Amino acid sequence: MNTKNEKQQLESVKVNPNNNNPEPISEPEEIEAISPWKDAFRQFRKSRLAIVGIIMISFFVVLAIVAPWLSPYGFDEQNLADRLAPPSSDYWLGADHLGRDILTRIAYGARISLMVGLVAVSGALFFGTILGVVSGYFGRWVDMLISRIFDILLAFPSILLAIAIVAILGPSLTNALIAIAIINIPIFGRLVRSKVISLREEEYIMAAKAQGMKNGRILIHHILPNSLAPIIVQATLGFGTAILEAAALGFLGLGAQPPTPEWGKMLSDSRDFIQLAPWTLIFPGVSIMLVVLGFNLIGDGLRDALDPKMKN
Repeated sequence: MNTKNEKQQLESVKVNPNNNNPEPISEPEEIEAISPWKDAFRQFRKSRLAIVGIIMISFFVVLAIVAPWLSPYGFDEQNLADRLAPPSSDYWLGADHLGRDILTRIAYGARISLMVGLVAVSGALFFGTILGVVSGYFGRWVDMLISRIFDILLAFPSILLAIAIVAILGPSLTNALIAIAIINIPIFGRLVRSKVISLREEEYIMAAKAQGMKNGRILIHHILPNSLAPIIVQATLGFGTAILEAAALGFLGLGAQPPTPEWGKMLSDSRDFIQLAPWTLIFPGVSIMLVVLGFNLIGDGLRDALDPKMKN
């Protein structure tokens, strides 16, 4: 027994010929496997500006949720005796030219703006991703046809194309959502197409094809999961762009129609009172700016976290 124990002790030490004192062999440290998404989340939490963006968006989400209980006034309730009333204890952000409470209308307008961003970006993301994947993966005449469609849509300034679409369909919030989704489809499509083209030549894709895996399974299990990072970043940035475009259409009278409290329409209704009652423009304008800025900050934080080149 003693001989066996001595052999185990000798095997557990490292003999250095230049040193009479043997050193114990250190066991190899276990390396914890970190998921790329967990690592990206850790990087994202380190971005202070991204956290500020989350706080800003969270504020407007809460504002939209509590809108019915926030104010004793209705969003279309008029009190002509208090028209253009300045901010006070009765009207915290003042009243507009019809005596409607601006705070109440901004709170309800947050619902519309966030819905516009969600619906328009979701539609553009869905169709743009499908067209981009098909174009980039199959190539040839399919790629040429879809790419030319993208080029035609991108040849027009986005807001002018949206105005043309709404002018054809008729002014309404629903048609504005359709127009905003259409003008953003080529943005997602070209982004996904470029990513798919770079992925389809990877060795693991070639190996999957050699094993007889069908194209649909390759796209779902290999191509799309590895294309998510740029899609997520663009979708986040697209929220702010969609809200800004909806406000522009509302300002021109092509978006939400009265008495719907849409921020762009609120700016349009108050432009004649910019000197007499500037608060009627300032607060809706600041709301648009903060929401768009919040989504841009979150998008920048996601880009830095998901892009390996941006990591320290």
